[in-house]
Amino acid sequence: MPASADRYLEVQRSEEFAQLRHKLRSFIFPTTIAFIVWYALYVLLSAYARDFMSIKLIGNINIALVFGILQFVSTFGIAWFYARYAAKELDPRADAVYNELENNPEAAATTPEGSAS
Repeated sequence: MPASADRYLEVQRSEEFAQLRHKLRSFIFPTTIAFIVWYALYVLLSAYARDFMSIKLIGNINIALVFGILQFVSTFGIAWFYARYAAKELDPRADAVYNELENNPEAAATTPEGSAS
């Protein structure tokens, strides 16, 4: 039997769901801000510090090229780090919320402290 709309609202107001949201936001917001700042630095340096960005490091490899490659590296690094973080911190909490919703549709959404960890 599917859970009712009231049950979903009850789960949304639960402590477990609040902890899941907090864990997600504590990763997403700082990481997003850091990446936007890093990207903006690259764009601004490319636009306004051409002399600096054109400094050759090895052969024809200059700072701009290294920064551009590091944009790709940081993107894949963030994706890898998020996958590990989600598997360790988010997925168990999300599973606990889901199981509580699906297996106990009439009970209260909260469980004893620590059961969602």
